Amino acid sequence: MRRSLLGRLLAVAALVASCSVAATAWLAVQTTSGAIEQEQGRNLTADTRVLDTLLGYAATHPAWDGVGATVRELAGASDRRITLTTRDRRVIADSAGASDTPPALPPQASAVVDPLSVTALASESGTAGIGGASLVGGDRIDPRAVGPFRLPEAERAFLRRAAEEAVRCLGLSGIASDVVEGPSGRPRVQVVGNDPDRLRSSSCPTDDLDRATATEREALAALNDLVDACLDRQGREAVRLGLDLSWDSGVSFPSPAPAEPPFPGPVPQPSVSVPVDALPTPAPTASPGDSEVDRDIASCVGIARQEQLSSHVASPALLFITDPGGGTVPGFELSTANTAKIIGVAALVLALTVGASVLAGVRLVRPLHALTGAAQRMRDGEGVERVEVAGDNEIGRLATAFNDMAAHRARLEEQRKVMVSDVAHELRTPLSNIRGWLEGAQDGVADPDAAFVSSLLEEAVQLQHIIDDLQDLSAADAGALRLHPGPVRIRELLAQVAAAHQARAEEAGVRLAVAGAPEGALPPVLVADPVRLRQAVGNLVSNAVRHTPEGGRVTLRARAAGETVVVEVADTGSGIAPEDLPHVFDRFWRAEKSRNRRTGGSGLGLAIVRKLVEAHGGTTGVASTVGEGSVFTLRLPAAGPDATDTAS
Repeated sequence: MRRSLLGRLLAVAALVASCSVAATAWLAVQTTSGAIEQEQGRNLTADTRVLDTLLGYAATHPAWDGVGATVRELAGASDRRITLTTRDRRVIADSAGASDTPPALPPQASAVVDPLSVTALASESGTAGIGGASLVGGDRIDPRAVGPFRLPEAERAFLRRAAEEAVRCLGLSGIASDVVEGPSGRPRVQVVGNDPDRLRSSSCPTDDLDRATATEREALAALNDLVDACLDRQGREAVRLGLDLSWDSGVSFPSPAPAEPPFPGPVPQPSVSVPVDALPTPAPTASPGDSEVDRDIASCVGIARQEQLSSHVASPALLFITDPGGGTVPGFELSTANTAKIIGVAALVLALTVGASVLAGVRLVRPLHALTGAAQRMRDGEGVERVEVAGDNEIGRLATAFNDMAAHRARLEEQRKVMVSDVAHELRTPLSNIRGWLEGAQDGVADPDAAFVSSLLEEAVQLQHIIDDLQDLSAADAGALRLHPGPVRIRELLAQVAAAHQARAEEAGVRLAVAGAPEGALPPVLVADPVRLRQAVGNLVSNAVRHTPEGGRVTLRARAAGETVVVEVADTGSGIAPEDLPHVFDRFWRAEKSRNRRTGGSGLGLAIVRKLVEAHGGTTGVASTVGEGSVFTLRLPAAGPDATDTAS
């Protein structure tokens, strides 16, 4: 079964079905997973935007009063239900409205909205772009929570004018820049481009932008007091905070890189800055956080900031983001039932594929079995057997080809038997004559005189002719018939052949002549092997003389027909019956089966003619009328035979 065609068809069908099911399932899973991931990505983006907006509200308002409008606006934009509650789940704002039976909230909150303890989700949401600062290091306070550092309008206007003056000055120096305002309202100058060396060479004044305002000094002093109190409780010495929240503890440590303050906050950034990618990479330096003392100071700074900002921001709240019906957004989960359905469908598809393959395979294999059986019976010698042709398809055409092959084989076998019989007959006659003459001489019946020797020689020559003819045919069949082509004037060659057969023609009372060329026509010239061509034309002349009665004539003529030279041998003999014309050039064929070598030849002459002409790349033909004569035609290419058929 494993080596049979049916077994292979079943294996291939099962493999194709399995691959198809697996590919379809994989494609469905990938498509569904991609769609779900895309939807989840959109949901995550929308959820992050909601959380970031509410964090910004909490960072800039001391209470949640008035947040309802913001919640409803966010719910409308995201097509989700948004609910904000206190820690004990008392509703602060709900986009579902004050319905009689609002949907129940899920047991797990989506996020905690606390501007003093921002989660990683909120810190990755792009808060820096909204607040103007960024969360760096361990600081989890929302940059928009500035509290007492928020500048009043008078200080903002003063600093804005200073920043605009700096922008104008830089513009005169060919440096493009813009004013960027931070969460506290303090402006700074942002240079457009990446040419820091040119910026350093400018002499634009920025002293007003570099100094802290009264509000900032007051807020920084209060923050410093809170930090010192924290350090005192830990037994540490007091420190002095800078505007960038760096400190001086009296211990020598390398300063941090100015572009990355260790604890950013709502205090002045550098008054004029360039894009980060334009700054050279700073050399690695030790961080103050590597010291235990500095770690304690950093902890106190964080605690002090939370304590200072606690009265300026809204209290922590729970955020619930659900679908409009109140339930959580469903995720993708392949349940046991769905898995069983997929397996069942795959098994059904596989079964149908195998069943269809069995039916098709049986119908395909049945005629092949019939062909195999017929071929084996032919091999065993049980005779030629035709197989049934089922239809006009590949198997039907194969059966037709097999039947044609079987019929051709039968014909070849019959021809082989006839050829063996003919060869035996043709060789038996001269050998019998030679044996008879020799036995007669041995018995004293015949005298070994000159006539005796002449008879033996004649029989030996006839035997040699038969052997030579068979050798020529064998060489032609094997493709070993070598030619030596050269320029040949065909009329001269015909004259030579006519002269060679003139004596035999006169003996038979037949007039043999070469027809003249038409008036004005050039004598045809071709490239051919003159010896082989004389042999072919000579066989035709010999055959024509033998079949022409006394008083008849044999005419040789040649003419050019384009790229072909046509040679004709015409006689006024007995002619050939129409049913015999297709077999004239078959070997050992004779119209009269009773004729022997002396009266009708061996039947090899015309077969040799055809092989010689085909070796030259030409064709043979015959036209005949019973009682009027025959015309044998040779068509030869003037350019000569193909180089593969010629001798080197």
